[in-house]
Amino acid sequence: MSIFINTGALRRVLIAATLIGGLVACSPEFANHGYIPPEEELDQIVVGVDTRASVEDTIGTPSTAGVVNDSGFYYVRSRKRTLGAFAPKIIEREVLAISFDSSGVVTNVERFGLERGQVVPLERRVTTSGVGNSGFLRQLLGNLGRFNPSALAG
Repeated sequence: MSIFINTGALRRVLIAATLIGGLVACSPEFANHGYIPPEEELDQIVVGVDTRASVEDTIGTPSTAGVVNDSGFYYVRSRKRTLGAFAPKIIEREVLAISFDSSGVVTNVERFGLERGQVVPLERRVTTSGVGNSGFLRQLLGNLGRFNPSALAG
């Protein structure tokens, strides 16, 4: 009994399998990393009222905390896409920064995104102070006209 193999049909099946395998290998893979609390939870944080402990209770422990003087909490989320053999590319990144004053009360809640490789603020909730928006040089030059020598004599 002889077995007859149709080489043309076998060749078409192998070519189709190779093409399908190539297409599947080139489909993008997405990976999510990190956590940003939902907007409903962030709305519960009141600038000037909430503390470190109440923020942790409301939205959870941060991904990162400020290194210098425990300056703030940072929640970071990123999404990257890998396509075939190409290097992974970050397609979305968001950072939520919550700043505290020296007594541990919330002074600022900001969201930053990554647009075209540049960090841009998406949202800010800040307590205002008269000095916070001025740089050192602006404060120094702004006080030149207000100098009163008689105030030094006491």
